[in-house]
Amino acid sequence: MFGIADDSVFSDFEEEELRRPIPRKETDGRTIYISRELRMPKDWGAPVLCDFGSAVPSDVEHLEDVQPNIYRAPEVILEVPWTNSIDIWNVGCMIWNVFEGGSLFTGQDPEFQTYRSRAHLAEIISLLGMPPPTLLARGQLTQKFFSNDGNFHAGIPIREQIPLEQRETSLEGQDKVIFLRLIRKMLQWEPSERASAKELAQDEWILKNL
Repeated sequence: MFGIADDSVFSDFEEEELRRPIPRKETDGRTIYISRELRMPKDWGAPVLCDFGSAVPSDVEHLEDVQPNIYRAPEVILEVPWTNSIDIWNVGCMIWNVFEGGSLFTGQDPEFQTYRSRAHLAEIISLLGMPPPTLLARGQLTQKFFSNDGNFHAGIPIREQIPLEQRETSLEGQDKVIFLRLIRKMLQWEPSERASAKELAQDEWILKNL
């Protein structure tokens, strides 16, 4: 979310509460208030990291099913032990969504008309090609989607591979080149091949657009 650089939002909120206190009730010794919305600020602040309710230590491997569906990293889908490199995949998807105005992946399964892991994997394959055997060998759910020789057999077709160059339509020339280079640093099948957050902080596109 974004911070608020317009302090009048909060002073207006306080004055409105003094004039018209919002309804409340007490239950089990707690006071519960009806929410009051803040008005839109005139000036936005810097992006703010928040909502760490599902945060876990990053220096150990995990197998929990995490991330919103369309942002799930391949290792999460396949139940490969994961670390903080899933966040790099997540950020890559989010940057594309914000900048391009649409999702790289939806996971929408045409048969079930809802999100399914097999549809998500098919979309990733359409973009990146087949996953490396080294990744498949570590997945607890690999056999559900891939044969022993690494072929995708999840009962859903893989669309024709469309490279990022054709999907990106808002940039031209060198700006397009360095933007796609940034996205590719994050969207890699193998977690170890993704750039670290420290490396991304020095990326040419990031530095140019700060």
